[in-house]
Amino acid sequence: MIEGIIAYPVTPFADDETTTVDTGKLAELVNRLVLTGAHAVAPSGSTGESAYLTEPEFDAVVETTIDVVAGRVPVIVGASELTTAATISRARRAERAGADAVMILPVSYWKLSEREIIEHYRSIGDAIELPIMVYNNPATSGIDMSPRLLVSMFETIPAVQMVKESTGDLARMSAIRDYSGGQLPYYNGSNPLVLDALSHGASGWCTAAHCLAPQLCLELYHAVRDGEIARAAATYATLRPLLEFIVAGGLPATVKAGLDLLGLGVGAPRRPLLPPTQDDISALKSILAGL
Repeated sequence: MIEGIIAYPVTPFADDETTTVDTGKLAELVNRLVLTGAHAVAPSGSTGESAYLTEPEFDAVVETTIDVVAGRVPVIVGASELTTAATISRARRAERAGADAVMILPVSYWKLSEREIIEHYRSIGDAIELPIMVYNNPATSGIDMSPRLLVSMFETIPAVQMVKESTGDLARMSAIRDYSGGQLPYYNGSNPLVLDALSHGASGWCTAAHCLAPQLCLELYHAVRDGEIARAAATYATLRPLLEFIVAGGLPATVKAGLDLLGLGVGAPRRPLLPPTQDDISALKSILAGL
């Protein structure tokens, strides 16, 4: 079972967008995440602009990440696609590359019924031998999976073994815990909710903030695990402006801007995403300085 900080790297692109993934910069970033204490690394997630990657780019991101991590921590690959067949294709390639698990968000133009969601995950699970982290994020996918549905899939689909819950609703996490009798591991995907989520039993924190403030992220996690609530609250108070800023401004754009300010430039986000405005960059600079 994976516990702790699951770090989400951005995907570096060339500034002129005429070339593919900058695997050299990606390797540097992934190695930094591991060296600064991340308990797992999750490439090709929302932060990694997975929706904008071509299939060769997806393969390059996955293979580079797994090669650099080299077994030091688990690698959870975001393998979501619009169709079940395309998702299975990505999941199988992640498996061949050596991933430890895949994260699947149900992405669809049409709103999916519960029957369709269940069959989607069942088909993916039947096609691979890796565990699946079900990713619930209705703000980006437009599909909201209830705690009862998530627990039902955990109980009936062997591959479904984890949930990343990103609605920012603590009651949902409590429901997942209660409906599963504490058997289904769930991970906080809402950065501003992290203190409450960890305090109420989340197995870990899925976050891109580790790219910018790894020591504080680890400090918060360990303070909660050690039962030092005052220490955890103080750390969260320091981190909160950064967590709220990167979510409000869009994770790929704000995290890339933050890495640039830290001297670890990884290029701009891929259009239609745009870099932050100068005013936002100035605000981010002040937040980072305050850390």
